[in-house]
Amino acid sequence: MSERARSERDAFPGHWAHDLLPEELPDPDAQVLHTLTVAAEADGARIDRALTAALPELSRSRVQALIQAGRVRADGRMIAEPKTRVKAGQRLEVAVPPAAPATPRGESIPLAVVYEDAALIVIDKPAGMVVHPAPGNETGTLVNALIAHCGDSLQGIGGERRPGIVHRLDKDTSGLMVAAKTEPAHHALVAQFAERAIDRAYRAVCWGVPDPVSGRIEGDIGRAPQNRKKMAVVARGGRPAATQYKVRRVLARGGIAELSCKLETGRTHQVRVHLAEAGHALLGDPTYGRPRHRVLRELPDAAQQAVRGLTRQALHAERLGFAHPDDGRWCSFERPLPQDLQEVIDALSRVT
Repeated sequence: MSERARSERDAFPGHWAHDLLPEELPDPDAQVLHTLTVAAEADGARIDRALTAALPELSRSRVQALIQAGRVRADGRMIAEPKTRVKAGQRLEVAVPPAAPATPRGESIPLAVVYEDAALIVIDKPAGMVVHPAPGNETGTLVNALIAHCGDSLQGIGGERRPGIVHRLDKDTSGLMVAAKTEPAHHALVAQFAERAIDRAYRAVCWGVPDPVSGRIEGDIGRAPQNRKKMAVVARGGRPAATQYKVRRVLARGGIAELSCKLETGRTHQVRVHLAEAGHALLGDPTYGRPRHRVLRELPDAAQQAVRGLTRQALHAERLGFAHPDDGRWCSFERPLPQDLQEVIDALSRVT
């Protein structure tokens, strides 16, 4: 159980007599009926907050949705407002319907699963895969693949049988991602990302060599004023962002560098935007950079071909760490560079 779930539960210690009624559940697809009796200490509490404390497997927004759907009763009377106050001795009933099928359909797409348990799944996303269905990318996404892979182990997020996406990688960025399989895990992981308690490290290859060779890039990120499809470091209207970097290796006689980057925040295109703003756009990035032809002309043919053959930005999420939402144990995962980036680095490392 996450620390957040524990704190909500502990806000009403011993307030509830809580029983499942298996005799009313003839099959696994039927609704689950929770019955609770309000103790004296909980008298006057808001019903949505009280039920969230008593049923930590449900988020507060989920409880509110159940109330608004007419699925919560107090002493047999339907409750219509989440702000309704409970009274000591009241018998509450919460009818939770089975999770509805996900709107995106599951698709049998191979996944590189790094770790999986009942609460979450960690995968190594390949470059070229979109995370979530959207206009123009309705199929073939990571969400479609996860729905098919996880199947019945998806307990439902917001009443829908789908994975809980808590962060994203750009289509053409490879590497580690975590997705929740249960609502409590989803909310616990979202909270960790919001509190910046997640460890995320990237490997990147950029034009030029940053000076100093290690440092921190700060700059609010928002929509680019001249092109709303791009992000940019902006003077107003953006969100604070900070990226730590360190040069791992100088390549191509100083024309290219391999970096390690660590995110302090998680803004859209953050690494790409910050490095481009610093004058060191990523190799292969069609949005925020362009080839430095002077550097390329000075390279041997094999190295030139390797760089020109890169069809996506040279960025890989190589490390991901977080506290497990069930028991708080620290989980850390690493994945090596995929073949396309490794081949570019190998070709450039041979340049003398």
